[in-house]
Amino acid sequence: MTRRNLIAGLALVATATLALAGCATGSSDAGSSDAPAAGEEYGLAEAGTLAVCSDVPYPPFEIEDTSSESGYSGFDIDLLTAIAEKLDLKISVQDVAFDPLQSGTILVSGQCDIGASAMTITEERKANIDFSDPYVDSLQSLLVRTDSGIESIDDLDGKNVGVQQGTTGESYATENAKGAQLVQYGGDGELWPAMQAGQIDAILQDQPVNYVHEQENADYKIVETYPTDESYGFAFAKGEKDELREAVNKALKELQDDGTYQEIYDEYLAAK
Repeated sequence: MTRRNLIAGLALVATATLALAGCATGSSDAGSSDAPAAGEEYGLAEAGTLAVCSDVPYPPFEIEDTSSESGYSGFDIDLLTAIAEKLDLKISVQDVAFDPLQSGTILVSGQCDIGASAMTITEERKANIDFSDPYVDSLQSLLVRTDSGIESIDDLDGKNVGVQQGTTGESYATENAKGAQLVQYGGDGELWPAMQAGQIDAILQDQPVNYVHEQENADYKIVETYPTDESYGFAFAKGEKDELREAVNKALKELQDDGTYQEIYDEYLAAK
Protein backbone atom coordinates (compact mmCIF):
# COMPACT_ATOMS: atom_id res chain seq x y z
CA MET A 1 0.00 0.00 0.00
CA THR A 2 1.34 3.43 -0.86
CA ARG A 3 1.83 6.07 1.78
CA ARG A 4 -0.91 8.23 0.21
CA ASN A 5 -3.48 5.37 0.34
CA LEU A 6 -2.54 4.56 3.94
CA ILE A 7 -3.17 8.16 5.04
CA ALA A 8 -6.48 8.27 3.20
CA GLY A 9 -7.56 5.04 4.86
CA LEU A 10 -6.73 6.29 8.35
CA ALA A 11 -8.62 9.52 7.70
CA LEU A 12 -11.70 7.54 6.64
CA VAL A 13 -11.58 5.42 9.80
CA ALA A 14 -11.20 8.52 11.97
CA THR A 15 -14.17 10.20 10.27
CA ALA A 16 -16.34 7.14 10.79
CA THR A 17 -15.31 6.89 14.45
CA LEU A 18 -16.19 10.53 15.08
CA ALA A 19 -19.53 10.10 13.35
CA LEU A 20 -20.38 7.10 15.52
CA ALA A 21 -19.31 8.97 18.65
CA GLY A 22 -21.47 11.91 17.62
CA CYS A 23 -24.48 9.64 17.16
CA ALA A 24 -23.91 8.05 20.55
CA THR A 25 -23.57 11.42 22.27
CA GLY A 26 -26.63 12.80 20.53
CA SER A 27 -28.67 9.78 21.58
CA SER A 28 -27.59 10.19 25.24
CA ASP A 29 -28.33 13.90 25.28
CA ALA A 30 -31.75 13.40 23.75
CA GLY A 31 -32.61 10.79 26.37
CA SER A 32 -31.58 13.03 29.27
CA SER A 33 -33.46 16.05 27.95
CA ASP A 34 -36.62 14.00 27.54
CA ALA A 35 -36.51 12.59 31.08
CA PRO A 36 -39.26 14.27 33.17
CA ALA A 37 -38.34 15.84 36.49
CA ALA A 38 -39.60 14.00 39.57
CA GLY A 39 -43.13 15.07 40.44
CA GLU A 40 -43.69 16.92 37.16
CA GLU A 41 -47.24 15.59 37.02
CA TYR A 42 -48.11 17.29 40.33
CA GLY A 43 -47.57 20.90 39.21
CA LEU A 44 -45.05 21.61 41.98
CA ALA A 45 -43.80 25.09 42.81
CA GLU A 46 -40.25 23.77 42.32
CA ALA A 47 -39.40 20.71 40.24
CA GLY A 48 -38.43 17.71 42.33
CA THR A 49 -39.33 19.38 45.62
CA LEU A 50 -42.43 19.25 47.83
CA ALA A 51 -42.74 22.81 49.15
CA VAL A 52 -44.39 22.79 52.59
CA CYS A 53 -45.84 25.82 54.39
CA SER A 54 -46.16 25.55 58.17
CA ASP A 55 -46.55 27.75 61.25
CA VAL A 56 -43.39 27.11 63.29
CA PRO A 57 -42.77 26.48 66.15
CA TYR A 58 -45.60 24.20 67.17
CA PRO A 59 -43.99 21.27 68.98
CA PRO A 60 -44.31 18.33 68.68
CA PHE A 61 -45.74 18.87 65.18
CA GLU A 62 -43.31 21.51 63.88
CA ILE A 63 -39.89 22.13 65.43
CA GLU A 64 -36.91 24.18 64.28
CA ASP A 65 -34.08 21.68 63.85
CA THR A 66 -30.74 22.70 62.34
CA SER A 67 -29.63 19.06 62.21
CA SER A 68 -32.39 18.28 59.71
CA GLU A 69 -31.81 18.78 55.99
CA SER A 70 -34.94 20.94 55.75
CA GLY A 71 -34.11 22.84 58.94
CA TYR A 72 -37.23 21.49 60.65
CA SER A 73 -38.55 18.30 62.26
CA GLY A 74 -41.61 17.21 64.25
CA PHE A 75 -44.50 14.85 63.61
CA ASP A 76 -45.93 16.73 60.61
CA ILE A 77 -42.54 17.40 59.05
CA ASP A 78 -41.15 13.88 59.51
CA LEU A 79 -44.36 12.35 58.18
CA LEU A 80 -44.30 14.59 55.11
CA THR A 81 -40.61 13.85 54.59
CA ALA A 82 -41.46 10.15 54.47
CA ILE A 83 -44.35 10.85 52.09
CA ALA A 84 -42.07 12.92 49.84
CA GLU A 85 -39.58 10.05 49.71
CA LYS A 86 -42.38 7.76 48.52
CA LEU A 87 -42.98 10.26 45.69
CA ASP A 88 -39.26 10.53 44.89
CA LEU A 89 -39.22 14.16 46.03
CA LYS A 90 -37.16 16.31 48.37
CA ILE A 91 -38.86 18.54 50.94
CA SER A 92 -38.52 22.23 51.69
CA VAL A 93 -40.27 24.05 54.55
CA GLN A 94 -41.39 27.68 54.77
CA ASP A 95 -42.40 29.22 58.10
CA VAL A 96 -45.65 31.16 57.60
CA ALA A 97 -48.43 32.60 59.76
CA PHE A 98 -51.26 30.18 60.53
CA ASP A 99 -54.21 32.41 59.61
CA PRO A 100 -53.38 32.90 55.90
CA LEU A 101 -52.47 29.23 55.75
CA GLN A 102 -55.76 27.94 57.17
CA SER A 103 -57.72 30.40 55.01
CA GLY A 104 -56.06 29.03 51.88
CA THR A 105 -54.56 32.37 50.82
CA ILE A 106 -50.94 31.18 50.81
CA LEU A 107 -51.83 27.92 49.08
CA VAL A 108 -53.68 29.65 46.24
CA SER A 109 -50.73 32.02 45.72
CA GLY A 110 -48.57 29.05 44.72
CA GLN A 111 -46.02 29.82 47.42
CA CYS A 112 -46.13 26.19 48.50
CA ASP A 113 -47.64 22.89 47.41
CA ILE A 114 -49.03 21.70 50.72
CA GLY A 115 -49.89 23.08 54.15
CA ALA A 116 -48.90 21.10 57.25
CA SER A 117 -49.56 22.73 60.60
CA ALA A 118 -51.67 20.41 62.78
CA MET A 119 -54.66 21.80 60.90
CA THR A 120 -58.06 20.45 61.91
CA ILE A 121 -60.36 19.48 59.04
CA THR A 122 -63.52 21.59 59.36
CA GLU A 123 -66.42 22.32 57.04
CA GLU A 124 -65.58 26.03 57.16
CA ARG A 125 -62.01 25.42 55.99
CA LYS A 126 -63.11 22.92 53.35
CA ALA A 127 -64.88 25.78 51.60
CA ASN A 128 -61.45 27.23 50.74
CA ILE A 129 -59.07 24.25 51.07
CA ASP A 130 -58.84 20.68 49.85
CA PHE A 131 -57.66 18.29 52.58
CA SER A 132 -55.80 15.02 52.49
CA ASP A 133 -57.20 12.00 54.26
CA PRO A 134 -57.07 12.49 58.06
CA TYR A 135 -53.70 11.57 59.53
CA VAL A 136 -54.22 12.02 63.29
CA ASP A 137 -57.14 12.74 65.63
CA SER A 138 -57.55 16.20 67.14
CA LEU A 139 -57.79 16.58 70.91
CA GLN A 140 -57.93 19.90 72.81
CA SER A 141 -56.62 20.49 76.34
CA LEU A 142 -56.36 23.04 79.13
CA LEU A 143 -52.89 23.87 80.50
CA VAL A 144 -52.51 25.84 83.76
CA ARG A 145 -49.93 26.51 86.47
CA THR A 146 -49.95 23.79 89.09
CA ASP A 147 -50.63 26.39 91.83
CA SER A 148 -53.39 28.22 89.91
CA GLY A 149 -56.33 26.52 91.59
CA ILE A 150 -57.86 25.92 88.15
CA GLU A 151 -59.08 22.34 87.86
CA SER A 152 -61.49 22.50 84.93
CA ILE A 153 -62.92 24.71 82.22
CA ASP A 154 -65.64 25.71 84.71
CA ASP A 155 -63.00 27.55 86.78
CA LEU A 156 -62.08 30.02 84.02
CA ASP A 157 -64.67 32.70 84.81
CA GLY A 158 -62.79 36.01 84.92
CA LYS A 159 -59.51 34.38 83.86
CA ASN A 160 -57.34 35.28 80.86
CA VAL A 161 -57.20 32.25 78.58
CA GLY A 162 -54.73 32.17 75.72
CA VAL A 163 -55.82 30.69 72.38
CA GLN A 164 -54.35 30.58 68.91
CA GLN A 165 -56.33 32.73 66.53
CA GLY A 166 -58.35 30.89 63.90
CA THR A 167 -58.00 27.44 65.49
CA THR A 168 -60.32 24.75 66.80
CA GLY A 169 -59.00 25.58 70.27
CA GLU A 170 -60.28 29.13 69.98
CA SER A 171 -63.68 27.85 68.78
CA TYR A 172 -63.90 25.38 71.66
CA ALA A 173 -62.99 28.04 74.22
CA THR A 174 -65.52 30.48 72.75
CA GLU A 175 -68.29 27.91 73.08
CA ASN A 176 -67.36 26.36 76.42
CA ALA A 177 -65.17 28.69 78.54
CA LYS A 178 -68.02 30.87 79.74
CA GLY A 179 -66.95 34.05 81.51
CA ALA A 180 -63.32 33.71 80.43
CA GLN A 181 -61.43 36.53 78.73
CA LEU A 182 -59.99 35.00 75.57
CA VAL A 183 -56.62 36.41 74.49
CA GLN A 184 -55.65 35.67 70.89
CA TYR A 185 -52.10 34.89 69.84
CA GLY A 186 -50.54 33.97 66.52
CA GLY A 187 -49.27 30.61 67.73
CA ASP A 188 -47.67 28.61 70.49
CA GLY A 189 -44.48 30.60 70.03
CA GLU A 190 -46.33 33.54 71.60
CA LEU A 191 -48.76 31.62 73.81
CA TRP A 192 -46.15 29.78 75.85
CA PRO A 193 -43.98 32.82 76.72
CA ALA A 194 -47.14 34.74 77.66
CA MET A 195 -48.10 31.92 80.02
CA GLN A 196 -44.65 31.86 81.60
CA ALA A 197 -44.73 35.64 82.02
CA GLY A 198 -48.07 35.46 83.85
CA GLN A 199 -49.93 37.39 81.18
CA ILE A 200 -52.50 34.61 80.82
CA ASP A 201 -53.85 32.10 83.32
CA ALA A 202 -54.35 29.15 80.98
CA ILE A 203 -53.80 27.91 77.45
CA LEU A 204 -56.49 26.03 75.58
CA GLN A 205 -55.00 24.36 72.51
CA ASP A 206 -54.03 21.01 70.97
CA GLN A 207 -53.25 18.39 73.59
CA PRO A 208 -49.89 17.22 72.16
CA VAL A 209 -48.55 20.78 72.23
CA ASN A 210 -49.61 21.38 75.84
CA TYR A 211 -48.27 17.92 76.71
CA VAL A 212 -44.77 18.99 75.61
CA HIS A 213 -44.92 21.99 77.99
CA GLU A 214 -46.21 19.82 80.83
CA GLN A 215 -43.38 17.32 80.36
CA GLU A 216 -40.68 19.96 80.14
CA ASN A 217 -41.79 22.12 83.08
CA ALA A 218 -43.20 20.71 86.33
CA ASP A 219 -44.79 24.07 87.18
CA TYR A 220 -47.51 23.44 84.60
CA LYS A 221 -50.10 20.69 84.13
CA ILE A 222 -52.94 19.69 81.85
CA VAL A 223 -56.12 19.57 83.91
CA GLU A 224 -58.57 18.53 81.20
CA THR A 225 -58.67 17.18 77.65
CA TYR A 226 -61.57 17.64 75.24
CA PRO A 227 -62.45 15.22 72.42
CA THR A 228 -63.65 17.10 69.35
CA ASP A 229 -64.41 14.18 66.98
CA GLU A 230 -62.19 15.95 64.46
CA SER A 231 -58.89 15.12 62.76
CA TYR A 232 -55.89 16.85 61.22
CA GLY A 233 -55.28 16.91 57.48
CA PHE A 234 -52.71 18.27 55.06
CA ALA A 235 -54.02 21.25 53.10
CA PHE A 236 -54.00 21.97 49.35
CA ALA A 237 -55.13 24.87 47.15
CA LYS A 238 -58.83 24.38 46.38
CA GLY A 239 -59.36 22.44 43.15
CA GLU A 240 -55.75 22.83 41.99
CA LYS A 241 -53.75 19.89 43.37
CA ASP A 242 -55.91 16.80 42.87
CA GLU A 243 -53.06 14.64 41.49
CA LEU A 244 -50.74 15.61 44.33
CA ARG A 245 -53.44 15.10 46.97
CA GLU A 246 -54.23 11.62 45.65
CA ALA A 247 -50.52 10.74 45.61
CA VAL A 248 -50.09 11.98 49.20
CA ASN A 249 -53.10 9.93 50.33
CA LYS A 250 -51.67 6.82 48.65
CA ALA A 251 -48.23 7.34 50.22
CA LEU A 252 -49.81 7.98 53.64
CA LYS A 253 -51.72 4.69 53.42
CA GLU A 254 -48.52 2.85 52.48
CA LEU A 255 -46.68 4.35 55.46
CA GLN A 256 -49.51 3.32 57.78
CA ASP A 257 -49.44 -0.21 56.38
CA ASP A 258 -45.66 -0.70 56.55
CA GLY A 259 -45.28 0.59 60.13
CA THR A 260 -43.38 3.80 59.30
CA TYR A 261 -46.30 5.99 60.39
CA GLN A 262 -46.44 4.27 63.79
CA GLU A 263 -42.71 4.79 64.32
CA ILE A 264 -43.08 8.54 63.70
CA TYR A 265 -46.20 8.67 65.89
CA ASP A 266 -44.44 6.92 68.76
CA GLU A 267 -41.50 9.31 68.56
CA TYR A 268 -43.58 12.46 68.87
CA LEU A 269 -47.12 11.76 70.07
CA ALA A 270 -47.14 8.65 72.23
CA ALA A 271 -47.34 9.35 75.96
CA LYS A 272 -43.96 8.67 77.59
